[in-house]
Amino acid sequence: MKVRKAIVPAAGWGTRFLPVTKVIPKELLPVLNKPAIHYGIEELIASGIEHIIIVITRGKHLLEDYFSRSFELEHALREKSLYEALSYLSPVCDPDCICYVHQAEQLGLGHAILTAKHLIGEEPFVVLLPDDIVFSEVPLTKQLLDIYQEYHANVLAIEEVPEHRISDYGVIEPLQMTERLYRVLDLIEKPRSEYAPSRLGIVGRYVLLPEIFSALEETLPGKGGEIQLTDALKLLLPNQPILGYRFEGRRHDVGTPLGLLKASLSLALESVDTAEQLHQFIDLSMRQRQLRKGPINH
Repeated sequence: MKVRKAIVPAAGWGTRFLPVTKVIPKELLPVLNKPAIHYGIEELIASGIEHIIIVITRGKHLLEDYFSRSFELEHALREKSLYEALSYLSPVCDPDCICYVHQAEQLGLGHAILTAKHLIGEEPFVVLLPDDIVFSEVPLTKQLLDIYQEYHANVLAIEEVPEHRISDYGVIEPLQMTERLYRVLDLIEKPRSEYAPSRLGIVGRYVLLPEIFSALEETLPGKGGEIQLTDALKLLLPNQPILGYRFEGRRHDVGTPLGLLKASLSLALESVDTAEQLHQFIDLSMRQRQLRKGPINH
């Protein structure tokens, strides 16, 4: 069955970005010149996804505004012949392909996915976490969908993570099948590094079979009273294969202020419009910093 639908959880409070996230959803914070969530929606559309369900909560109406057309602004720009600025307003997709569901309480990723159950039905679907932006020749979602089409199994995006970051991830116990593909034997949510079965952490892309909803409904709340997707996947293991794919591409975690800054700098250094000026600024800043520190005494 073709995978047509995707869930994009975007109901978190964004506490790492306070105070700005008091009024602006963290998903709309810019990575260079586009909001973080924009990159994820582009990835889904480029991968052939037809229907996108964004999970939001109270106060996140700006996400709906962003993906809707602004006829007044378009008219004003057209009247002033600001056609370059007008081109930036081209919608990333047909607004009708995006719908929204509200998560009344923030009870974890698993709970967010459950809120969209009635819109998914009995179809396989994608989950995309907008905190992870991946730049790759083949869109990351498309990489996972290609694996799904071959094996018709749940597929998780994975990558090798530093030992000191293991406790930030769901981690798999892997059985290698090919150079990049692994059978998942077990999953552990945010283990201490000494108890982790590998250094292969799950990142924010999944292709899931609809049976995950039943598993989520059976999953007990874990730490913080949250329903963890990793725990539900663990329940599926005896009955359904789960695969982990070590994807090709460069990932940026924009779920922290530093990660957001690094992603913006990375894009700016690769852009012909900004790279030279940014290099000059960095070089000047480094020289000024060295002068402030004074000469090094050997």
